[in-house]
Amino acid sequence: MSDFDEDEVVKADSETEYDEQESEVGHDEEGIPEQDYQIEPCPLNQDMVAKCLSLLCHTGNSLSHAYVRLDLNSKGLTDLVLLSSFIHLRYIDISSNHLSDLSPLAGLTHLLWVKGDSNLIQQFEGQWFDQLGFLQWLSLASNRLCDVKGLKATALETLNLIGNGIQTMHGLECNNLTNLVTLELRGNCLETTDGIYLPNLRHLHLAKNNIKRLEGLERLEQLNTLNLRDNQLESLDGINSSLKCLQYLNIRGNLISSQRALQALFSVEKSLSVLVVLDNPLAKTDDYRLYLISHLSQLERLDKDPITADEKSEAQEKLKEFEDESALDQEDN
Repeated sequence: MSDFDEDEVVKADSETEYDEQESEVGHDEEGIPEQDYQIEPCPLNQDMVAKCLSLLCHTGNSLSHAYVRLDLNSKGLTDLVLLSSFIHLRYIDISSNHLSDLSPLAGLTHLLWVKGDSNLIQQFEGQWFDQLGFLQWLSLASNRLCDVKGLKATALETLNLIGNGIQTMHGLECNNLTNLVTLELRGNCLETTDGIYLPNLRHLHLAKNNIKRLEGLERLEQLNTLNLRDNQLESLDGINSSLKCLQYLNIRGNLISSQRALQALFSVEKSLSVLVVLDNPLAKTDDYRLYLISHLSQLERLDKDPITADEKSEAQEKLKEFEDESALDQEDN
């Protein structure tokens, strides 16, 4: 990024509505954008572009200036062909239009930031994101994507795919997304976590899918945040010691009904500091909180409440009782 001012990236990012931090310990509200296509479709023209340009900056050679930000939100656009000549653009908001083809952006090689929510994008293949060597932030929430095949953007750090129809992550190649840190997949149709092989990923948001199985998580060794709220998990099998950096886990609103279903958490006992278990059948039992505190020594917050010193003492007193119950349960099964 030697040709670009990093402060501009921060400025553009801070002005967006998208925020990877959610309210409950930073990751608990599940707002999914809705599509709205009430605006009459129209072609992009020069006058429209001229009115929507902003942020005057030096060009790459620092010898001249150009407008580098373009806001075309809710213009009824059906194509972006005209944009191919605006080669200095770095930030584009093309949300809430009628766009099905983003390939005209391929020539805008200075792009850092693209927001294309609420359009008609059906696939990544043929969109030519691999031509955008500086692209760091991409949001295609509320489009019509069913898979992630063909996605390649080696500089990308944040990818927002909330509210699509993605059914599988197969076809996602780690060498095509080597710098991806945050992946937003809330509100899709996934039934498994299999296929998410991104070794540098730190924040993975999978709330409001149909996930029944946790698979392939051992590949996510740098993962810090895992949000699995409102899925269909009956156990946490698949969470293992390879997740050595996992600090935040949200499993609220699943089908966890027994202490035994939580035992996979013991493998991340050394790192896990925040756990959300609310709205599972297990959370209605009396001792689930003490059970978890007794086995997860680094836990600082459980559900909405910080863990107190008194709770830690009480949990340690009951540890032997919990271990005996667990042993009996294993014998019965």
